[in-house]
Amino acid sequence: MTKVGRALISVSDKAGVVELARGLSALGIEILSTGGTARLLEKEGLRVVEVSAHTGFPEMLDGRVKTLHPKIHGGLLARRDDPSHVEAIRKAGIPPIDLLVVNLYPFQATVADPDCRFEDAIENIDIGGPAMLRAAAKNHGSVAVVVDPADYERVLGEIKARGAVSEPTRFELARKVFAHTSAYDGAIANYLFALDERKQRREYPDVLALQFVKLQDMRYGENPHQSAAFYRDQEPVAGSLARYRQLQGKELSYNNVADADAAWECVKAFEEPACVIVKHANPCGVGVASELTAAYEKAFKTDSVSAFGGILAFNRALDGQTAQAISRQFAEVIIAPRVEPAAQEALAKKANVRVLEIPLSHDAQRLDFKRVGGGILVQTTDRHALLRKDCKVVTKKAPTEAQWPDLLFAWKVAQHVKSNAIVYCRHGATLGVGAGQMSRVDSTRIAAMKAKSAGLSLVDSVVASDAFFPFRDGLDVVVEAGASAVIQPGGSVRDSEVIAAADERGVAMVFTGVRHFRH
Repeated sequence: MTKVGRALISVSDKAGVVELARGLSALGIEILSTGGTARLLEKEGLRVVEVSAHTGFPEMLDGRVKTLHPKIHGGLLARRDDPSHVEAIRKAGIPPIDLLVVNLYPFQATVADPDCRFEDAIENIDIGGPAMLRAAAKNHGSVAVVVDPADYERVLGEIKARGAVSEPTRFELARKVFAHTSAYDGAIANYLFALDERKQRREYPDVLALQFVKLQDMRYGENPHQSAAFYRDQEPVAGSLARYRQLQGKELSYNNVADADAAWECVKAFEEPACVIVKHANPCGVGVASELTAAYEKAFKTDSVSAFGGILAFNRALDGQTAQAISRQFAEVIIAPRVEPAAQEALAKKANVRVLEIPLSHDAQRLDFKRVGGGILVQTTDRHALLRKDCKVVTKKAPTEAQWPDLLFAWKVAQHVKSNAIVYCRHGATLGVGAGQMSRVDSTRIAAMKAKSAGLSLVDSVVASDAFFPFRDGLDVVVEAGASAVIQPGGSVRDSEVIAAADERGVAMVFTGVRHFRH
């Protein structure tokens, strides 16, 4: 185990670096540094050796060349367990560097600005930093390398305890470095390949580099004969499923994760207290109300049969009263932004139920991916929010003021139902959901059948269709079932026939001009 006698510190992100350097200095460790990092440490009263003084070679080319020197890379790459390496650097007068602390120019943050100039992007491509990181990580048998400020305390603690960084820690840190530099190079490639010949940025690069971090292995995949794992983005967006905290219950399964994501993304779409129950990636019940228990009751009544073994998501803190109400059914997963102590106590009686807390945020990941044979499809996430003013009344009869909130509610639910999607609603509650059928008219019939099976009347209900009615038959079914208002995208070559049918049946219909296919 190599004792740490010399450290090189050069960071763009200065968080925690003063405390780390102060701790190292107190242990008698020599600190090499560069530029802004050196000035900061000296300002804090710490003794620092400038890299240019160490190498005997001044910085040049506006700082582009400062650590690219044999005295730096020889000190990082020499194996301490190889006598020929040790002798080589001794003869060359190269002192070993035992600890490297580096993070890179903020390239990702720079190009995240849509107004970023090409020249600024290029200047924020770090050269010396990745070269040092890769050298130290390659030689992790002899050198400890830190790229993440979150590791400062751990590394300093080990050095204080034993004068060195343990082999398992050095290996873990080296792996983090290669992942970090890989993501950094990937971000550069993504940016450059998104530029056209005039260096104007396009939405999708010609080469797409992605990196995900494993959260956990799964017992199995969609079926027991498939293996699976759950990976998250490097920096998951606020309020995404990957930021979950599990309070109780069995380990999440592959299907749990997929269904929980569907439920959570749907419930996040509502401003008022809401409950969404999902089964096999489709909402089987959705309710909104002034308080959470009532929202749950509405969602559960839609389809209590399908709700068995479902995923329940709430967009408010889960209280004790609602948790008691949930106890009547078997649920696989329950999700809320916060679970109050009384709710935790009530749910603890069902030890196997997985209870998750996820910070509520309406942020959405920008891109959506779907794996296909030999590649992936990439698209922007469907986060279109419909406003009443965006709707066009196309029938002689307009929706009543009481129907408008239900039309917008039904439309929001339909956005999260697999195509072909038909959703009957009334008074902030789903009444019947038809999902994933090959023909739209079949979805209308299934949704009506579901409502009848649950004992729910569709009289004076409203209906949302995620895409246009290609023929009048679907409209006739929903009107015969009891619907009195319809919301749909429009855009069919037979729109005039469907509008005429709505007028003939005396129902109101509005067009959104937007569809929500979900496959």
